[in-house]
Amino acid sequence: MKAIILAAGRGERMRPLTDHTPKPLLKVRGKPLIEWHIEALAKAGVREMVVNTAWLEERIVETLGDGSRFGVRLHYSLEGRDHGGALETAGGIAKALPLLIERDDDVFWVVSGDIFMPGFAFDKERADRFAQTKLDAHLWLVPNPPYHPKGDFGIDADGMGLADGPGPDGRRWTYANIALCRAGIVADIASGQKAPLGPLLFDGMRKRRISAEVYDGEWENVGTPAQLAALNAA
Repeated sequence: MKAIILAAGRGERMRPLTDHTPKPLLKVRGKPLIEWHIEALAKAGVREMVVNTAWLEERIVETLGDGSRFGVRLHYSLEGRDHGGALETAGGIAKALPLLIERDDDVFWVVSGDIFMPGFAFDKERADRFAQTKLDAHLWLVPNPPYHPKGDFGIDADGMGLADGPGPDGRRWTYANIALCRAGIVADIASGQKAPLGPLLFDGMRKRRISAEVYDGEWENVGTPAQLAALNAA
């Protein structure tokens, strides 16, 4: 099983820090954000990973190299070089599919390079259970942060994601930007097409093609210099 780490964004809200440093290379507790994910994936036995890039992509390639120092093999999907800029999340996954899968039903991890969740385990058994289903995706959700109080999705009694309301617990949760996926999630996105992931997740949930669960460990979507400073001060 492979993984894609999404690292193409400009990080506008993190300026001026991201004017010269790609957001996934900003350090939290002494280590670039993206390296927390690479090391956690490697610990779970994932040996091949794709990093999609656009903004200052040469810096990411120079910093991470071929992945050998992490005990993995890194591939790069260079959206900046090939398309002049980032393709957004769904577009980035669609472009990277040839590096991620051999068969259409292959399962792969998706994680944003700018989130911080140091205790998350990319559990192989959990991935294998998902692989036995015919679903397009399985999402991890977290309690709503202060800046996103209404959340994104609910979860029903069967563990399926809900696009249009809360689940039996009366709650909606925030997408943690980590998932298990199949190519079907971006089946209608052409390689090189710019497309967001959100509308596809809402549509997939309405078709009962996406399951979800809650993650209650440490999680932060590192969006501003103040958030970064707070994490490093903790």
